[in-house]
Amino acid sequence: MHSSTAAHLRRTPAIGAVVALAAGMLVAVAPAAHAASGATLPFTSVEAESATTTGTKIGPDHTQGTLASEASGRQAVRLSSGQRVEFTVPRAANAVNLAYSVPDGQSGTLNVYVNGTRLARTIPVTSKYSYVDTGWIAGAKTHHFFDNARLLLGRDVQAGDNVAVESTGTQVTVDVADFEQVAAAASQPAGSVSVVAKGADPSGNGDSTQAFRDAITAAQGGTVWIPPGDYRVTSSLSGVQNVTLQGAGSWYSVVRTSRFVDQTSSSGNVHIKDFAVIGEVTERVDSSPDNFVNGSLGPNSSVSGMWLQHLKVGLWLTGNNDNLVVENSRILDTTADGLNLNGSAKGVRVRNNFLRNQGDDSLAMWSLYAPDTNSSFENNTISQPNLANGIAIYGGTDISVKNNLVSDTNALGSGIAISNQKFLDPFSPLAGTIIVDGNTLVRTGAMNPNWNHPMGALRVDSYDSAVTATVDITDTTIIDSPYSAFEFVSGGGRGHPVRNVDVTGATVRNTGTVVVQAEAQGAATFRNVTATQVGAAGVYNCPYPANSGSFTLTDGGGNSGWSSTWTDCSTWPQPGQGNPDPDPGRNLAKGRPATATGSQDVYTPGKAADGDANSYWESANNAFPQAWTVDLGSSYPVRRLVLKLPPSAAWGARTQTITVLGSTDGSAYATVVGSRGYRFDPATGNTATVSLPSGADLRYLRLSVSANTGWPAGQFSEVEAYLTS
Repeated sequence: MHSSTAAHLRRTPAIGAVVALAAGMLVAVAPAAHAASGATLPFTSVEAESATTTGTKIGPDHTQGTLASEASGRQAVRLSSGQRVEFTVPRAANAVNLAYSVPDGQSGTLNVYVNGTRLARTIPVTSKYSYVDTGWIAGAKTHHFFDNARLLLGRDVQAGDNVAVESTGTQVTVDVADFEQVAAAASQPAGSVSVVAKGADPSGNGDSTQAFRDAITAAQGGTVWIPPGDYRVTSSLSGVQNVTLQGAGSWYSVVRTSRFVDQTSSSGNVHIKDFAVIGEVTERVDSSPDNFVNGSLGPNSSVSGMWLQHLKVGLWLTGNNDNLVVENSRILDTTADGLNLNGSAKGVRVRNNFLRNQGDDSLAMWSLYAPDTNSSFENNTISQPNLANGIAIYGGTDISVKNNLVSDTNALGSGIAISNQKFLDPFSPLAGTIIVDGNTLVRTGAMNPNWNHPMGALRVDSYDSAVTATVDITDTTIIDSPYSAFEFVSGGGRGHPVRNVDVTGATVRNTGTVVVQAEAQGAATFRNVTATQVGAAGVYNCPYPANSGSFTLTDGGGNSGWSSTWTDCSTWPQPGQGNPDPDPGRNLAKGRPATATGSQDVYTPGKAADGDANSYWESANNAFPQAWTVDLGSSYPVRRLVLKLPPSAAWGARTQTITVLGSTDGSAYATVVGSRGYRFDPATGNTATVSLPSGADLRYLRLSVSANTGWPAGQFSEVEAYLTS
């Protein structure tokens, strides 16, 4: 799917699964009474940045268009010739799959060592399938930097052994290694028709297309057997129905084609399992059906145990695919979606799959022509979609998204998007009940360059029409989102409402900006949502367009850690977490949420914490005392304040009588510095310095102004708070 391309111009100033990160491995740990998020996978992944290396670590970085931003964990290791990464094997294994990147236009090999002994086998690396440009998608940049390459080691290794990869000349950036114990190749099922018996060439030299067609015709009602080998298929298969296509395992039986099945209809009962389809798709051409399955497998079909790689889309499903099951498969390195239910799907189950490095939505349902109904994405693990969402539901009726693990979305996407973005007509908007349950989102959400503001980890979007379906979001875990956790938005910029949303049972940790980013009119109820390490404020509530109506957040009880609100809708909160250790000499108040007892016209409280000494807060006039308060985010031993007014000579000298108060909880305030007059004079910079006593730890800083000799109101252009005296 193309992703969120409207020019959404914004205001500018005139209890779920727990993710354990251990030894660089990402695993989902189930809490009591709830299933673990993600797929049960036959491999264990180890991040290169957690391994021993002689190379250079890059990242973390969330900036669109950078190599580290597309890496798993937003970090990787760059190797020059002779440098290596040495992984400690986490489990018994005899195979490894490596995610890597090389500079555009280059290729080479990696030497492989097991416990210090170099293998005769090497891992080929190439940029052939990377560096994709999609200039017709607004906001896109060159992307899809990484690729995957796999190797059977030819020996068994045990947990604790060392496997190293070494650059042999080409610069290689290593991202993550998947270690797997691959079972022996399966034997031919009794009564099956072998493609080799029909003339297929397992060496990959000859064209096996007709042999596959003949085997399918001969095996109607039975099984086509694809023995171990490489098979070149040069044109797509059609008329596939009432047949099973089975290989010896996805590491052994490999079909080399960019178009495997292409048909608009089928009577169904098609079962495809246990082999690999690896294509030669190097660019995204939306008019070309460069997909493993393009169209329909027919009702009561299944896809299982497949390895799909270097295609445009894994499965682009149209027509009748009722009761289709897609499970236990890997979809890697597609230039567009991993799987898309493109309308009229009924009872489809997509479960226990692994997807990495998609160039668009990893998993999508798009209700074009007819609604997708009673279908689900369950227990899938998704990593590194680099131009859209991990999971996207565009319309549909009674849809479920359950127990998925999504990590490291890049540009133009959320971890999960529940949306009425239609793209084309006729479109069926969200209807019935949309269940979003038990999902874990790690480092998801991204900056949308078309909107010039971020997208949340989990987004509900009334893009082209109001969201009026019941949307139940339960038992969600959101960790390390670079921006917000939950976003409610009308992405087309027309102010359609988002209603009937219930969020129950969520754990949010280390979100970069806010827990709730509300930009649409409408309402949502929150229960038992707990947040820690919130970057800027609990809530950003600024519906767009500004006069479109308000968004009501109902506190259903049990919420904690996100009660504060970003109050200045003329500015966007900036990420406050996930950066290097902050400068101890920084201004603690800059960019923090500010409130006041009153303000005059456009001179809102946030103007005194925006880093611009020429903008300012002005309280209600003729109504002393007036107070201005800033939430510093955490308690700090503040020792010095610098109070500013605009430096222009047009501002006459004045004295403001100010009391400094502090609080650790935002409720009980104590006097830190008693009332006294502070002189502001343009001749000396129009600033005043306030020294705070030692022992005055505070999170909430409040300045109470009781008099001003220059104007009948409290006024500050900047309030700066420092740790140093």
